[in-house]
Amino acid sequence: MVNLTPEQAGLYEAIVQDLMVQIDGAEEKSRRTLVVSAITRLKQVCNHPAHYLGDGSPLVRDDEHRSGKLELVDDLLGAAFEEGQKALLFTQFTTFGQMLVPYWQERFAEYGISVPFLHGGVSKRDRDQMVAEFQQDRDRPGLMLLSLRAGGTGLTLTAANHVVHLDRWWNPAVENQATDRAFRIGQRRDVSVHKLVSAGTVEEKIDTVLQDKQSLAELAVGPGEDWLTSLDDDRLLSLLSLDEEEDS
Repeated sequence: MVNLTPEQAGLYEAIVQDLMVQIDGAEEKSRRTLVVSAITRLKQVCNHPAHYLGDGSPLVRDDEHRSGKLELVDDLLGAAFEEGQKALLFTQFTTFGQMLVPYWQERFAEYGISVPFLHGGVSKRDRDQMVAEFQQDRDRPGLMLLSLRAGGTGLTLTAANHVVHLDRWWNPAVENQATDRAFRIGQRRDVSVHKLVSAGTVEEKIDTVLQDKQSLAELAVGPGEDWLTSLDDDRLLSLLSLDEEEDS
């Protein structure tokens, strides 16, 4: 669980307020589109303000992290690299991954590692090379960034000591399938799995719902976010609103 920075909290609340104004009296089809779009933007804010804004601004400004998630992951990676460990990091957003590659390349330059990003646009040849290089030198620091869909099947990445889900797909089967890349036959080391959730946000509330079988049955939760569009305005606002006690 990570906290939003003040910048993230401000952006998050503005999106929710704007959504509630837009869906007031909107037709069902339009309302559905507005809700799904807003949820995507809220996820982007939880990842990083620059991910949502798309303005090319730095991920860290004046040595201060702008994202609670990125600060936590940087600490996790730094500790792992000190121990000569490797990490797999999954995101559902290709654009976010493309922002992280040069950032981590520079931040962890002292370890002499590359930052491969395996996504749907990578050729099979390049994909195979990324996997082979990651699997080599198992006692040396390393990381691989993967889009959740592209990294979900057909890969064996047993050199990993850590699996990190940067953002949640809200479909446990998809996430577990991706995590299993590190638990293939031949794995002989302990693997820590980290699923990052921003406290007080829709991420935490959906995570709670998915772990609560009673709520799961009550809300008829399906894969993805489509089920959220069927909630009435009051329930939707309750689910999306940033908890005040977390915004501190």
